[in-house]
Amino acid sequence: MNTPATTDDHTHAPPGGPRGFLGELRDALSLRGLLLVTGALLLQLAFVLSYVGAFHSPAPHGIPVAVVAPDGASERIVDQLNALDGDPVEARPAGSEAAARALILDRTVDAAVLVDPRGTTDTLLVASAGGPAVSTTAARLAEDIEASRGRKITTEDILPPAEGDGRGMSSFYLVIGWMVGGYLAAAILGVAGGARPANLHRTAIRLGVLAAYAVVSGLGGAIIADPVLGALEGHFVQLWALGALTVFAAAATTVALQILLGIVGIGVAILVFVVLGNPSAGGVYPAALLPPFWRAIGDCIPTGAATTAVRNTVYFSANAITGPLWTLAGYAVGGVLVALLASVLHLRRGASAGTEA
Repeated sequence: MNTPATTDDHTHAPPGGPRGFLGELRDALSLRGLLLVTGALLLQLAFVLSYVGAFHSPAPHGIPVAVVAPDGASERIVDQLNALDGDPVEARPAGSEAAARALILDRTVDAAVLVDPRGTTDTLLVASAGGPAVSTTAARLAEDIEASRGRKITTEDILPPAEGDGRGMSSFYLVIGWMVGGYLAAAILGVAGGARPANLHRTAIRLGVLAAYAVVSGLGGAIIADPVLGALEGHFVQLWALGALTVFAAAATTVALQILLGIVGIGVAILVFVVLGNPSAGGVYPAALLPPFWRAIGDCIPTGAATTAVRNTVYFSANAITGPLWTLAGYAVGGVLVALLASVLHLRRGASAGTEA
């Protein structure tokens, strides 16, 4: 005769008897899981520290300014400006108003002071398309300086942002979208197929897929920014190329970090591109208004390099973009080389370990 099935809860207990809450907790939260959660907490705190640290108290430092003044007065005014407490400006003489305007448009200086020897009102030239925050700060600083000299100043914006570009932030937001797409696509491939591909061919295939993704992603961003929204008009092909390079720079670097560090590499990519890259990119506040640390790293991270390249391409006839392009190319090429080399070394270590076993 068969014994009826019991409804006792112990029937459903796992092998070895009930483990209780602590046992379940140990199973649910492995040491690896705890370490990853701890890493996420540290990344979150770094995010807060980086953004608040960069933006909580913007102050001018070394704003490049040209000075146009009568013979003999130019050097004296330059010396006075460069002697200001805290070094808010870095002044240099310019031979004429035309020369000063050219210096602004080729991104050598951010502003220019035109001294009127016949009156009491001087003129400040700015180009707010290069960053409204620094133009506003330069105007406020100029007003204070002129007031201390018993003079007045008027501001002339020789190159404001396009009507569809609001406060000139579209370049920055476009680049952020491209960067997020780059490292997110690489991270998804890493999670789906393993942070470290099974062989060198798969590493190359992954990089090839991401290169194709970068081309499509760059195209999509250019379409949205130019014909769809009209935020950054008139440079569609250039935006497409810059977008493809930016996305692939982020993606290739993320792949390299994943192969070197495993899943932790995704966190490192976010640390570099988002936690450090976004505040220092010159989007919200240009470098001249940032604290020393963020001012120093901005040009060395793809986020800042791409923001400068896009902004200068759209508004400043592609002046001063050679450095940013080298930075983006360095991350793209370096990411590919490191990914391939790290993949080879990882496979060799795996083969060596298997032989020893």
